[in-house]
Amino acid sequence: MAEQQPEHGYRGPMVCKIVGITYRQLDYWARTDLVRPSICDAAGSGTQRLYSYRDLVELKVVKRLLDADISLQAARKAIEYLREQLGTDLASAHLVLDGSHTVLVETGDQIVDLLRNGQGVLNIVPLGPVVNDLEHELDNVEPDERVAVRDEPSARAAAR
Repeated sequence: MAEQQPEHGYRGPMVCKIVGITYRQLDYWARTDLVRPSICDAAGSGTQRLYSYRDLVELKVVKRLLDADISLQAARKAIEYLREQLGTDLASAHLVLDGSHTVLVETGDQIVDLLRNGQGVLNIVPLGPVVNDLEHELDNVEPDERVAVRDEPSARAAAR
């Protein structure tokens, strides 16, 4: 049986660098439950949040949506939808947003069908580049800037 690689966690300042956001944005998004750290949340003074790879994907998608002039409210709905559908291969999917709906599509034909059925698409966000950008940023992260996560108590201790 192959040994499973440990999941890595990323602290706030490194997350900001990887995703391309300010610490203030990251803090606000965590406090308003847009994207909370799934490994270790802040638990008072002296503790640090610890974000997973999946959290980084979500944060990168939010950043990409905001860069495309999508409102934070619409980005929040898109992230909620994405969480429900995250089992799919994100690198080959597109997030399609119209005024009130979000759809995850996996082929160009599905996008054409949406357009053909009268969907007024405001934005199509290909998730492949989001994942590729994230992978490229993670390649530039020094090993000592990653926190190996073996179990929650050790993650909490490492985040302090």
